[in-house]
Amino acid sequence: MSDRRCLLTVHAHPDDEASKGAGTVARYHADGVRTVLVCCTGGEEGDILNPAMDTPEVRRRLPEIRREELDRSASIIGYDQVVLLGYRDSGMPDTEANSDPASFARAPLDEAVGRLVAVIRRERPQVVVTYPEEQNEYPHPDHLRVHEISMVAWEAAGDPERYPEAGPPFAPLKLYYTMWPRQRMRALHEKFLELGVPSPFDDKWLARLSRDDPVSTSIELTGFEDVRGDALRAHATQVDPTSPFWFGLPPEVQRGIHPYDDFLLARSRVGGTQVTEDDLFAGIV
Repeated sequence: MSDRRCLLTVHAHPDDEASKGAGTVARYHADGVRTVLVCCTGGEEGDILNPAMDTPEVRRRLPEIRREELDRSASIIGYDQVVLLGYRDSGMPDTEANSDPASFARAPLDEAVGRLVAVIRRERPQVVVTYPEEQNEYPHPDHLRVHEISMVAWEAAGDPERYPEAGPPFAPLKLYYTMWPRQRMRALHEKFLELGVPSPFDDKWLARLSRDDPVSTSIELTGFEDVRGDALRAHATQVDPTSPFWFGLPPEVQRGIHPYDDFLLARSRVGGTQVTEDDLFAGIV
């Protein structure tokens, strides 16, 4: 085991790295942990959600622009390395893009797993962060495939008989799921109401907020609360800076609302997974 600590996150599209766990990555990077982002697709099917960016030139160059946005976001967060897995955005279910043979969802599972195994063996992360199996509320094919390849790669990376061409075997020690912080969303909604500001949370959102996902690990973000918003703004085609959902409250108010990123420990080679902890590297010597 190398003395160098390494955190590797697996995301589906450019901008996912900003909305899920950005403050945590920034905190560990500031503490000297090597931070690696695996982005599985180029986000080619992303809609332009910022009216100011919806121009013919941007539409023509969207794949290139999304890569530029990813690089800016990764720099803001503090990723030391960005690895593109090399697949095309699969789009939403039953769209034309979803049937494209170059798409992530259509890639042979063994091939996609092999690419991720090669990254894990090269970077040697003690901790891997990926998506949970339960994604019924947003069943994007690429998000589902991220979970699928991550779980197989977690098992395969340390097995010398699997993917021998991918480099010397290395077994990560802990694997986490990113969890959507419903507690934080509820608190945001209540703060909108308290301040007399229209809340962006509609009935569908409120129904989602009525329950909680299991959480094992909460990472405190004091000093890094603004990273998520700054990284999201870097994705100028995907995030409207006037969006009340992302930026409807003053920064000084938003900083104090659930300043944590939440995760679920799904696999561990250093103990059980029924834990309550405040460090992704807990238990790793």
